[in-house]
Amino acid sequence: MSSYEQKIVQYLEEAHATEVALIRVLQSQIAMTPRGSTRTAIEHHLDETRGHADRVRERANALQTRTRGGNPLQAWIGLTEAVVGQALALGKTPLDMVRGTSGEEKVLKNAKDDCATEALEIATYTAIERLASAHGDRETAQLATDILADEQRMLDRLLNEEIPKLTDAVARADIEGRPSFDPATTGAADAAREVAGAAAETAGRTASRAAGRSRSSSGASSGSGSSSRSRSRSGSGSRSRSAGTSRSRSSRSAGDAAAEAPIAGYDDLNATELVQRLGGLSQEQLAAVAAYERAHDARSTVLERVEALTEDQPWAGYDDQDVEQVRAALRDADEATVRRVREYERRHKDRSGVLEATERAAAATS
Repeated sequence: MSSYEQKIVQYLEEAHATEVALIRVLQSQIAMTPRGSTRTAIEHHLDETRGHADRVRERANALQTRTRGGNPLQAWIGLTEAVVGQALALGKTPLDMVRGTSGEEKVLKNAKDDCATEALEIATYTAIERLASAHGDRETAQLATDILADEQRMLDRLLNEEIPKLTDAVARADIEGRPSFDPATTGAADAAREVAGAAAETAGRTASRAAGRSRSSSGASSGSGSSSRSRSRSGSGSRSRSAGTSRSRSSRSAGDAAAEAPIAGYDDLNATELVQRLGGLSQEQLAAVAAYERAHDARSTVLERVEALTEDQPWAGYDDQDVEQVRAALRDADEATVRRVREYERRHKDRSGVLEATERAAAATS
């Protein structure tokens, strides 16, 4: 491994340790943050951070395997960085829960800490991008540039949107005596309700299936008598079904978007399983999920994740295009469009063929 590769892997290991530590910190903050724009921002950045950690790990591994056996000292440095990062996260998490004089104060202090973390990550990836560019390592430089954009966007949102709002909330609570922090709306409370709701849903489905089997068994044992009664009522039953079908068709034609589940097996999925599937949906499908969820369980975790994913497509009809169609469009795209496609694709379908095409297009426009 060359001197450059040793140094860039060291920097990547440092970045990876920071990302992994931040995952734990963000999870703890979500648990104590009420529903609203701040928690939505943290949840979105948690998804980004997981993606950053995976991409940095992959790049560091690729560089390390260029030479047989790698560098034992470098491996030790990477392990040390990861352990230190995890220790910082685990040590900080309990403190997050007790700091400040009010719930509003705790959330504000967490947001201020996040600003410091974002600034550290921006500095780290700036150094990585600079070093990689100077040595012709375009792949690592592009990785750093991509992540820098996410970190800068999060820092800008915290400074320009969330910190001012959270500061106003602290003033109302601690100075004016008008608190707004509601523990029942925090991520931990929502998670507890979802677990309880999932258990209740499972119990309900089990009871329904048992009742159905019982009715089926009872119907079979009634024999020919049941059949004759069924035939005697067939005329009125047919008319009833016909009327019911007519009403159903009329209801659907009235445009009730929440009448049918937007995902196969939707009602059998808990909130966590649904959230995991949302990233691959089109904007039209996300709108259908929001309508259906509001009409039924109205789970905040699902609705807030849908809100975070709802955004303009890179261009009209993008969601309906396959990889080859997107690739063709990227050949003549400008730098801003390429960046928009890359960011949108990572948050949604995450198709490797499209992401590779954005990297080639970015290189061509630079």
